[in-house]
Amino acid sequence: MTDLQLRGISKSFGRVQALDATDLSVPDGELVAVLGPSGCGKTTMLRVVAGFERPDAGQVSLGDRTVVGDGKFVPPEHRKVGLVPQEAALFPHLDVERNVGFGLPRSARSARVAELLELVGLPGYQKRRPQELSGGEQSRVALARALAPRPSLILLDEPFAALDAGLRSEVRNDVRRVLRETSATGVLVTHDQEEALSIADRVAVMRAGRVIQQATPVDLYSNPADLHVARFVGDAVELEAVSESGVAQTVLGAIEVRDGVGGRGVVLLRPEQLELNESGVTGSVLDIVFHGHDALVRVGLPTLEVVLRVVTPVSVRVGDTVAVKVRGHAQFYPLV
Repeated sequence: MTDLQLRGISKSFGRVQALDATDLSVPDGELVAVLGPSGCGKTTMLRVVAGFERPDAGQVSLGDRTVVGDGKFVPPEHRKVGLVPQEAALFPHLDVERNVGFGLPRSARSARVAELLELVGLPGYQKRRPQELSGGEQSRVALARALAPRPSLILLDEPFAALDAGLRSEVRNDVRRVLRETSATGVLVTHDQEEALSIADRVAVMRAGRVIQQATPVDLYSNPADLHVARFVGDAVELEAVSESGVAQTVLGAIEVRDGVGGRGVVLLRPEQLELNESGVTGSVLDIVFHGHDALVRVGLPTLEVVLRVVTPVSVRVGDTVAVKVRGHAQFYPLV
């Protein structure tokens, strides 16, 4: 068992509360993405798990071992935790083989390095120097180095941030494949919503030093815990509403909502839930942003503007009069 459990972890730096009694659960063999804006505490959490920071309170368990808490603090070198940093941080004076095998027994080094380079798609790269590698190749070597000693847990600290968009997608998919093939338990720290939703088994959203919601990507996107999470995870369309008996009245008409909470509040929709339909509320197309496979169409209605996500080719142009209708259920958040 290599599951990770954080319970009530707090950490402050002077008057700044970086972590506030936060919890996190990472099941054995899964990759959990810790998602949040800069300054929310996600990197501090990673450093606590790695052993680089000692928390003020709380407990960290890795499998059946307590590494922090109950008077115990296991130093980083004894936690069996691998780290892939934001920059690959390879030793520039060592070739790939010695970078990956750094710290391994000499007798096992050559075979283990060859095995890992095959796994990350870089067979035969043993004698290359870091400066001879592309950014994506350096990231793969850094992953191989983290996996080399067979750690109980892999920590990834925004490892794709320095890569361009196309390469970032390719490398993160390769990393996801490698982690699955090795049945590794992993924690990915990121501020990139697309990255978190696309490769993680579960996503933990952080705000102000606490995990606000932890769920599968589908559940997180479909059922955000509050409006702050909804706005952070994907595009959001918000409508003032009055809800009663599972139906909310809005400027776009009556919309079924997923819970029976009544009163005044806000209905949350995703742009793909809005469609151009002859029987909807009429408005004018204000802008179209083309993304290739789809486009975002901004429509001005009598009292507000909404954004629709439509599959290309787009059949309307700026200035056209269109009608907007809601498809499916929505989330309702009462005013507090």
